[in-house]
Amino acid sequence: MSEVNIDRELFQSRISRIYDLIASDSLDGAQSILVVIGKSDEERPYQKGTILFNWLLTYEFSSTLMLITKDSTYFVTSPSKAKYLDAIKSDSVQVIPRPKDPAEAAEAFRKVLPALGSKVGHFPKDQFQGPFVDAWNDILESLETAPEYVDVSAPIASVLRHKTEEEIKTIRTASKASVAVMTSYLSDKIFTAIDEGKRISHSDLSIQVQDLLDDQKFMSSKALTNISSDFDSGLLDWCYTPIIMSGGSYNLRPSAASDDSALHHGVVIAELGLRYKSYCSNLGRTFMVDPTKSQETYYSFLLKLQKKALESIKDGVTVSSVYEACMAMIKSTHPELESKFLKSIGWSTGIDFRDGSFLLSPKNNQKFFDGMTLCLFMGFSDLTNEETSDAKAKKYSLLIVDTIRVTKDEPIVFTDAPKSLNDIAYYFEQNEKPKNTKQQDTRRNTSSAVLKSKLRAETKSTDETAEARRREMQTVLREKLQLAGLERFPDETDGADVERAPVFKKYEAFKRDTQLPASVKDLRVVVDFKAQSIIIPIAGRPVPYHINAIRNVSKNDEGDYTMLRINFNTPGQVIVKKDDLPYEDPQAQFLRSISLRSKDHSRFADIARSIQDMKKEATKRDNQKKEMEDVIKQAKLLEVRNQRPLRLDSVFVRPHPDNKRISGYVEIHENGLRYQSQGRSDQKIDVLFSNIQHLFFQPCDHELIALIHARLKTPIIVGKRKTFDVQFFREASDVQYDETGNRRRKYRYGDEDELEAEQEDRRRRAALNKEFKAFAEKITDAANGMFDVDIPFRDLGFNGVPFRANVLCQPTTECLVQLIDAPFLVVTLKDIEVVHLERVQFGLKNFDMVIVYKDYSKPVTHINSIPMEQLDQVQDWLNEVEIAFYSGPLNLNWNQIMKTVQSDPHDFFENGGWSFLSTESDDEDDDESESASDFQASDDEVSDEEESDYSEAEASDFGDESGSEVEEEESGDDWDELERKAVKEEQRRDR
Repeated sequence: MSEVNIDRELFQSRISRIYDLIASDSLDGAQSILVVIGKSDEERPYQKGTILFNWLLTYEFSSTLMLITKDSTYFVTSPSKAKYLDAIKSDSVQVIPRPKDPAEAAEAFRKVLPALGSKVGHFPKDQFQGPFVDAWNDILESLETAPEYVDVSAPIASVLRHKTEEEIKTIRTASKASVAVMTSYLSDKIFTAIDEGKRISHSDLSIQVQDLLDDQKFMSSKALTNISSDFDSGLLDWCYTPIIMSGGSYNLRPSAASDDSALHHGVVIAELGLRYKSYCSNLGRTFMVDPTKSQETYYSFLLKLQKKALESIKDGVTVSSVYEACMAMIKSTHPELESKFLKSIGWSTGIDFRDGSFLLSPKNNQKFFDGMTLCLFMGFSDLTNEETSDAKAKKYSLLIVDTIRVTKDEPIVFTDAPKSLNDIAYYFEQNEKPKNTKQQDTRRNTSSAVLKSKLRAETKSTDETAEARRREMQTVLREKLQLAGLERFPDETDGADVERAPVFKKYEAFKRDTQLPASVKDLRVVVDFKAQSIIIPIAGRPVPYHINAIRNVSKNDEGDYTMLRINFNTPGQVIVKKDDLPYEDPQAQFLRSISLRSKDHSRFADIARSIQDMKKEATKRDNQKKEMEDVIKQAKLLEVRNQRPLRLDSVFVRPHPDNKRISGYVEIHENGLRYQSQGRSDQKIDVLFSNIQHLFFQPCDHELIALIHARLKTPIIVGKRKTFDVQFFREASDVQYDETGNRRRKYRYGDEDELEAEQEDRRRRAALNKEFKAFAEKITDAANGMFDVDIPFRDLGFNGVPFRANVLCQPTTECLVQLIDAPFLVVTLKDIEVVHLERVQFGLKNFDMVIVYKDYSKPVTHINSIPMEQLDQVQDWLNEVEIAFYSGPLNLNWNQIMKTVQSDPHDFFENGGWSFLSTESDDEDDDESESASDFQASDDEVSDEEESDYSEAEASDFGDESGSEVEEEESGDDWDELERKAVKEEQRRDR
């Protein structure tokens, strides 16, 4: 921050507006506004505190406190940052340096406490962290009376909406830069990739666009330098990562992100936004390749609809009236699009990218005013294209996004990128259609026998083409995986990061001899459960041994005596469980065992049993401690104040705190969710938004429950167990009663009752789906785009056994999940390195899937007993989400494989990496050699797996011969020979 120059006059003019806001008593009685900035957080650039700092100072100051009252401003920051703030010091602006000394640092905070007041305005959704924030919170907790907090996000946003001409000019500059990137780079990139048939994923294309700001050639091109004479490209930054969507997967929410699926010809939606001097712009366009007539019609109508909105937006007009005017136009022209129209068509923008308190929705009764800037975000979602056979082109959406300025007349559009149908539609296959039609007509003139033959050959050709495409794609993915592995582990030393050496944990029985129990005076063996020790008299002195030093104990009866042998943990033992135990000094001398003899059989039996029980408890305690290592203490849930939180009633939770089936309700609070059990105030589960990795909504179609499922980043404790999953669900159907003997059945046939019951069940299920989906969307809205709702694709699901039961595993946009039966399965696709399909061979009814993660320390995931009929479906899905996979005939020993990989990953990838999984069948070789892998399961493992696939009766159908021999005996004419014979036979009958 060596070149920090704060504009004193600009600060004074803007802070005076905040003073007037506080003095006007429009903050619900708040006497001050408090902003505490912690560490700089690049993942959350639009926190309200950061925005206010940027607006007042044109810079973001990390680890700084700002307190604004009705006539004064206080800053608490480090001495180095305080020097920059000296430029704005005055009688009403105090700058308090905060030294590193803890006592002096606390005293600096206490200097602003008298100015806080009893009611303090703050931004509850801000999530700043760091030592500075923690130190301030400690000061607040030490107060006898804590101040009451008031949310001032909306009032501050209303101040920021009024912009000066200089601010508007900055937004216009940012908009022109966005137009330059869209027209000079992104649109050409999209159509070039489609025209040349290049395979590129949405995320890769997004990253390429994002990297443009580091491309000096583009930054110095005329597209940017011609924006204005004083334009400085170094002040450009991205509002968000550019968004690319195609291939039936569209998300028209502002929080959308590019997925890893490949760019698909058809409808492509591209969104990007650049900010200049921290002021934002937004631009979105829909590009169409060979659009159908209905797509052209709907897009042309969307253009007219945007024009209607632009004509309606003027100074003094109510926001809701603009939305209603658009909706009236839809109802009168294309009523089928009413349900497809977005619920909100924009928002106020500026230094805050999205002002959530000023959305262009039918519920907003605020008025536009001259000088405010908007993001006009208009589109139709979830449209259906009935004129195509391409599954990925069936679903599509249309979107147009522009940044505009409100005036007293028609608004000024800052993002004037081309958007007419001629500018965004490209026709690549226009000249090919007549040729295809002619070929089809020629084929129709052939004889019926040849036509039947053609269908069979056509199916075979289609399968071969699909297999060829899959094989080609997998070759690219495997090469990419190999190169990524070599880059990730460039030398032999990298393997050390993967393996964790065992650490010696010190233990101590007694610190002083005075802590020994009094019973040691009897010179007898004493088992002290409190000290977790065994005290043995040796040479007249009590010698304690901690339970961690003891390996096991054995008792044998020899005549009149009982022998008690206590074995200790020592280096060099032949039998160990998994790894050698660590020792503080392995070269020291160790006592291996102690043998005791006594005629008191019952006492020695009690001692042996006590030692065994103590060892079990110690092992159980260590395992529990190890299991809870990754459990992190959550921050506090900030409850919604002054209003009732959004609630979903009559739901059950899994896992339940006390494993009982008791219903409750879920509430949405400022920074998370809270589940409260009915009638038990002590039974509640808090889930913070910042800890949610994935949020799923699964409808009750074909299921007994509708559910909302949260997959957590770090586990939480529910009851006494840790869990990564919290699920809220409600059953879809009520209890059905038999009405055989009632009066109504006497005069009606049973079919009518059954039909009525079915209709009622459908209505109930539809209402339940709607309620749960709406609540899930409210959760994502409250989380400010931290995550999106993911819905499983049932059509892509396959059956398998990930744990104990055979369940339906369903892919989502980001995961592979099974959420109906506990334990749940949630596999994040981006965490997968490679997939191996095992037991893929002739004669077996099922195969297994093994998922290997990029984190090699994580155990692999097995999904067993997948029906062989779904093999192609699984392979196509893996191919579509661009995950490399291999297949083989045997189950492999994955524990040994992963140990080998972890021991030296560099050497592993130097020797081919995962290519050892490739069998000859993958390379189109007919020789079925079983030596393709060095890692093979034992004979017992193979036989166990094969026995689970088919019964003895099924195996008897094959006799005692191998699969290859059966294939040899049953092999006959191929398809072509059979077709020729069929044609001859049909011609002979016709004669």
